[in-house]
Amino acid sequence: MSSNPTGALMLIQATITDPKKFAGYASRTPQVVEKFGGRYIAMRSETAVLEGDDDPRHIVVSAWPSLEAARAFWDSPEYAAVKPFRENAADVQVTLIECNDA
Repeated sequence: MSSNPTGALMLIQATITDPKKFAGYASRTPQVVEKFGGRYIAMRSETAVLEGDDDPRHIVVSAWPSLEAARAFWDSPEYAAVKPFRENAADVQVTLIECNDA
């Protein structure tokens, strides 16, 4: 694998505890993601566990042009305005992963 970074992935794993409230978050976030150059590439619907225990959390993966773009989204005032719609509606783990050329 090359050491030249070519982008980033954001992996979100969530247990939704209040679907109605979380819907407000889910309907507002895509516009902010797009503004910062991100795009959704996977949302858990059907999965196949090949090894280990099943994980019932919702999974969302978004692709970003760079770590900096993903962090700019995460730290932006636009996302700060959307994030409260998720509070007390889901337990979330977010991981940012740097990608490299193959």
